[in-house]
Amino acid sequence: MNETHRHPRNRSVLVSGASIAGPAIAYWLHRYGFDVTVVEKAGTVRGGGYPIDIRGTALEVVRRMNVLPQLQKAHVNTQGITFVGADGSTIAALRAENMGIGADGDLEVQRGDLTEILYDAVRDSVAFMFNDSIASLDDRSDGIEVAFRSGARRTFDVVIGADGLHSNTRRLILGPEERFHHYLGACFAGFTLPNHLGLSHEGVLWNTPGRRAALYAAGSGRNVFGLLSFRRSDQPFDAFRNPDAQRELVAATFPDESWEIPRMVAEMRAAEDLFFDAVSQIRMTNWSLGRVALVGDAAYAPSFLTGQGTSLALVGAYVLAGELAAHADHAEAFDAYDRVLRPFVTLNQEMANGGDTELFPATEESLQQRNDALRSLSALPSDPPRAAYSALTLPDYEGSQTGEPKKQR
Repeated sequence: MNETHRHPRNRSVLVSGASIAGPAIAYWLHRYGFDVTVVEKAGTVRGGGYPIDIRGTALEVVRRMNVLPQLQKAHVNTQGITFVGADGSTIAALRAENMGIGADGDLEVQRGDLTEILYDAVRDSVAFMFNDSIASLDDRSDGIEVAFRSGARRTFDVVIGADGLHSNTRRLILGPEERFHHYLGACFAGFTLPNHLGLSHEGVLWNTPGRRAALYAAGSGRNVFGLLSFRRSDQPFDAFRNPDAQRELVAATFPDESWEIPRMVAEMRAAEDLFFDAVSQIRMTNWSLGRVALVGDAAYAPSFLTGQGTSLALVGAYVLAGELAAHADHAEAFDAYDRVLRPFVTLNQEMANGGDTELFPATEESLQQRNDALRSLSALPSDPPRAAYSALTLPDYEGSQTGEPKKQR
């Protein structure tokens, strides 16, 4: 890097969000010598949650973060998935190897395990502000003044929004979410419930056209993760901020008396950890404005239909931090971030395929085709689109707290 492009090593960055993208980008920014603060509206990093996947290019990111061994120990090691029909009868029981689970070193970990591992990697080197959030942003020529809900005020050089699908940071700088929210025609409710079936390192998947119920055991414990998802032509806006309305909507959509549906609906009604949302993507022509940039789901949520939300967050955090380290000017860094990452994001978002996937057939015809293929092949009808997982070769950003970073393509 030329002397004319050298920049101060103590540039200050505020990161909003302490789930996955937030701690990940905080790790890299600290490694490159930035002064990093993370603000999180919750009282601590959030545990629990559903299993998530780390694949392709994201595996190289966690290897470079030196957390790959910890994640490998946390790998849930799914042994297989059983598909059942509307009446609960078994269609096929597939081993993990028949479904590509664990292929090419893919990792599947509990979301809470990942967030704890990422937090532990930065908790002693990055300042965290829990129980707080951004109230307003004043972007000026010499920095961006942040007013917090707590009443505190501070000025930073850059603000990074890593606060998820319903990003407050995005709303503050670019307006209502509706401009960027692309609904994929479905909703879902996730929750934990007792392991009545005695499942161990396995999942069971029930389908009717446009509806899906799943029970997933990450281990052999007393609880499993439950998922009830369903097609719906319009978004149930009335339910998004009303848990009672969410429970009623899901219960009305699953009146079935077969398999475990009645038990799941009853447990869903009582669950303290119910998480309800729309199946949707965030699509934006620009991931930044002024001194503020977005990363992860806040910028390019791909939806759980792709299984790539976590991987995109990890890769995006790596690239954005690296470009900030490689450029003296934040605007140039944000432009480079977009150029490097956008083709990768586009490929992965396209995997949602309008919402009609092998694990969530939208029509009777596609469900029958999938079931016939499962019965005859004992494998999914087609190979997963693995090329998209590894479509980006990571740039090599080298840096330290005392040295100037170098960027190699």
